Amino acid sequence: MSTANGGPAALLRLEGINTYYGQMHILQNVDLEVQEGELVCLLGGNASGKSTTLKTILGLVPPRTGKVLLAGEDVTRFPTSKRIERGLAIVPENRRLFGPMTVLENLELGAYLRPRADLREDLDRVYEIFPQVAARKKQLAGTLSGGEQQM
Repeated sequence: MSTANGGPAALLRLEGINTYYGQMHILQNVDLEVQEGELVCLLGGNASGKSTTLKTILGLVPPRTGKVLLAGEDVTRFPTSKRIERGLAIVPENRRLFGPMTVLENLELGAYLRPRADLREDLDRVYEIFPQVAARKKQLAGTLSGGEQQM
């Protein structure tokens, strides 16, 4: 996809997003653009709209007005599942592991939509970056130390 000026479309774009919880106007005219390769963080105090922005992007909370564009495609009215199928994902700061499952099972669960061949390559890359994860792949995730869980 490309923009009207011929440049590449943003990987993710929010245009004039207004999201409400009942009558409470939470997000007001939010515009956001994320280009491929960028790392973006949402920072702010409690009740500043960070979680609501992520929920709106994922389709968990619909905006009353505005658009959510993924690689130039308007996904505003798509269900969350369709957005995920198109590659949208978020990484929350919390450690969200399934404790009774192994480290490998947790990693596989996070990649359930990926082709198996890609998954193998991705796991090899994770193990290269985090050798400790490779060493613990058969261990129950709930028994890892806090730092290991963050990896």
